[in-house]
Amino acid sequence: MSNNLTTIMESSRLAGRSYVDAMIRSELTDAVGADYVSSNAADQLGHSIDYYWIPEMWHDRGRENPKAQYIVHPGSAEEVAKVLRIANNYRIPVTPWGGGSGSQGGALPMYGGIILDTKRMNKVINIDTEALTVTVETGMNAQHMEWAVEKKGFSTMHFPASIACATIGGFLAHRGTGVLSTKYGKIEDMVMSIEVVTPEGEIINTLPVPRHASGPDLTQLYLGSEGTLGVITKVTLKIHPIPQCRKFHAFLFKDMHQAMTAGANIMRSRLRPCVIRLYDEPETARLIKRVLGLDKQGAYLVFGFDGFESVVNLEMAEAIRICQRENPEDLGEEMGQAWWDHRYKFFYPPYMFHMPQAFGTLDTVATFANIEKVYWAMKNVVNQNFPEAAFIGHYSHWYEWGCMLYARFIVENPPRDPEEATAYYNRIWDMAIRAAIANGGVINEHHGVGLKLGRLMKDLYGPAFKVLADIKKVMDPNNIMNPGKMGFRGV
Repeated sequence: MSNNLTTIMESSRLAGRSYVDAMIRSELTDAVGADYVSSNAADQLGHSIDYYWIPEMWHDRGRENPKAQYIVHPGSAEEVAKVLRIANNYRIPVTPWGGGSGSQGGALPMYGGIILDTKRMNKVINIDTEALTVTVETGMNAQHMEWAVEKKGFSTMHFPASIACATIGGFLAHRGTGVLSTKYGKIEDMVMSIEVVTPEGEIINTLPVPRHASGPDLTQLYLGSEGTLGVITKVTLKIHPIPQCRKFHAFLFKDMHQAMTAGANIMRSRLRPCVIRLYDEPETARLIKRVLGLDKQGAYLVFGFDGFESVVNLEMAEAIRICQRENPEDLGEEMGQAWWDHRYKFFYPPYMFHMPQAFGTLDTVATFANIEKVYWAMKNVVNQNFPEAAFIGHYSHWYEWGCMLYARFIVENPPRDPEEATAYYNRIWDMAIRAAIANGGVINEHHGVGLKLGRLMKDLYGPAFKVLADIKKVMDPNNIMNPGKMGFRGV
């Protein structure tokens, strides 16, 4: 082939690509309006970094992160459907985006295409004071939803650390949770029904109640799917009366095992604490000291009850008796209330970790029979293989059968080279999470899978992962929805 012909063909290909790009932009503009389609560099950059450490680190060190060609802001489920039909026609990847506060790389546009930013869909549709539910669009900021419900005398009781910056859709996508989950449940326990736009652009609604024998539960299929099976555009959630009172109490135990015994016994007693949080000795010494001013050795345990004051007092007294069997130091109500009053400080500067440190939250969940084994397996593998890393942890979401470990590693001086730092960071995750799986844990409890942990899904599920992959193939035949996440194949 002559050089002239090659040049002509390449020129023709580029011209054709430009023509197709212009057509796609025209169609997207027709779908949502000219003001809500962007390809400018600032929007592309702003949607290329979430709270996952690796893209933050790459940006910090001058490397390019993957960017979408188009940032699209639909205002309704109907507009979402139009965008997905366009994407299907052109085989363009679509990555849903809420508040951008996720820590797993789930919202990163790894193959370019379209970022579907949902924040225009931010309305409260209905507050039902008989069934005690709220129906909202999923692009709504979580704090705004809580304020709207509180004006009616109720609460969602969903208070995650990200409440001020995350959207409802983000919580649904990753099965998120809040500090009161021990009593009120995680987000999937709060959902009554959802509206979803399928990858092929159809709008569907799941059944209006969460308990039925009318076949498999489609709602639970979409929850936790991280935008790989469709876009959740509306949700009906349970709400609750604002309790008459909420009281807290804190103890300092000799070690984590004694504190875990006390916390597990509170749950096994079938009391209904709204929160239990247990900090291991290193995190008590590091964070509890800095945030609450408690300068003592041991494991800090705090719990609370809410509801009618007479009931709260009875449950609180019994929980205190359970704890006292382990002979802890009683820190009283004051140190318990101090934790509640400062509960969000742990996640913001100057207490939270930040560049140039490398850090990650190795959260997992296991039964009471296994959770301490999981802790020690993860801690030992990090300490033995990465002696420069600190390992701390607390237990923040409790169930009748077990609890969640919110473990963290912190490295003060990770490698400077971006590729070397990425490989180093991934090795910590691989070894720590595989240690958790080997001892009865899972790869994640409430932050999701995303890009960060997708490679470990087959380790966790084994042959069952093929069932998930087959569901993805059937529901998203052109593989446009958030490809490359949750262990599913890329483009």
